[in-house]
Amino acid sequence: MRCRRDLARRALRGAVIALLVGLAATAMPVQAQTITAGCAPEQSLRWRGGTLRLENDLFAGTDRNYSNGVALALVSHDIEDRLRPECLPPPLGLYTRFLAWANPGFWAGPAASSVTQNVVMRIGQSMYTPEDETRSDLIADDRPYAGLLYLGLAWNRRVHAPATRFEILDTRELTLGVIGPGSLARQSQNLIHDLRGIDRFRGWSHQLRNEPAFQFALERKFKPHAEGAIQSGWGSDAIAAYALRLGNIETAASAAVEVRAGWNLPNDFGSYPIRPGAENRPPSAAAALRSTRPQASTAPRPGVHAFLNLEAKAAAWDFSLDGNLWRTSHRVDRRPWVAQAALGVSAQWLMRGHGVRLALMRVWRTREFDQQRGRHAFGSIALSMEF
Repeated sequence: MRCRRDLARRALRGAVIALLVGLAATAMPVQAQTITAGCAPEQSLRWRGGTLRLENDLFAGTDRNYSNGVALALVSHDIEDRLRPECLPPPLGLYTRFLAWANPGFWAGPAASSVTQNVVMRIGQSMYTPEDETRSDLIADDRPYAGLLYLGLAWNRRVHAPATRFEILDTRELTLGVIGPGSLARQSQNLIHDLRGIDRFRGWSHQLRNEPAFQFALERKFKPHAEGAIQSGWGSDAIAAYALRLGNIETAASAAVEVRAGWNLPNDFGSYPIRPGAENRPPSAAAALRSTRPQASTAPRPGVHAFLNLEAKAAAWDFSLDGNLWRTSHRVDRRPWVAQAALGVSAQWLMRGHGVRLALMRVWRTREFDQQRGRHAFGSIALSMEF
């Protein structure tokens, strides 16, 4: 086991270094960019809405493993035509150049009327703890104390191929952050526990050490094609997805399916816990129909639906279990296969002309490491708004 772990560690280090070198190389030709004259508004970055997500295992009556996660995401209006880095803010222009190097096929796809694309910026924090909060010594047979503070930047590209009944959402998300005390996970948990009158965890002095965090995620989702912001009336559909993530945050491949049924289903690609590629919405043009009179049948309308999401994952690395990539640290025997199920309800409505959505879900996850006692569960809340 130790030999295989060391080989995986060296291979991951090499892959991460190669991707970071590529990111640095794309920065070399980039000068201090400004919005170039001749860039139309639809080719520039304009924020459209946001989502706040909160996850905690206290919703499931426990306080261990994946203990808490919070993320705030901003979503842009759809950007039309071929992507032009010179029309974007410098960090986003740099990322598009990195994407052209790392995934040329995604970047070079021809512009078409059936293609819409937008940007998602995500900032968040995750924390992980062992089960026994009273022990101040290193608990060798339980997961490490770990925290992650991160910033993610994603491109979503939605395509409806001509003469087909399906459409595709491709996501490419780059996440940068810090693992260890710099994540402020200890301070965040202590603050919440103090406010709630809950005893503090005593073993944070054994948390993973500081190191840069990096991940590049690729995901594709499929669903039946629909026009507008909603599928009017009662209905149901199924959404399939597969993903690949590479980095010292997580290196894994996964496949998932979501089944949902209800009234006025939103024309999006489903509801998810916090993870890369979770933020998706109906096209901007469809969302803008909420202010038109008379209102189209496919304009945003109140609705509610239930959903079930099933996911299987093969993991080669998980910082919260494998520990630090670049330094020696506490670790446990990670299981290579993990399954997850999420059951929830989502509702959307209009409030003073703004679209609002609330999604509640309960998530169950199989054992992630050999020493873990039973499966893990947590609750997730996501509140979204259109500006």
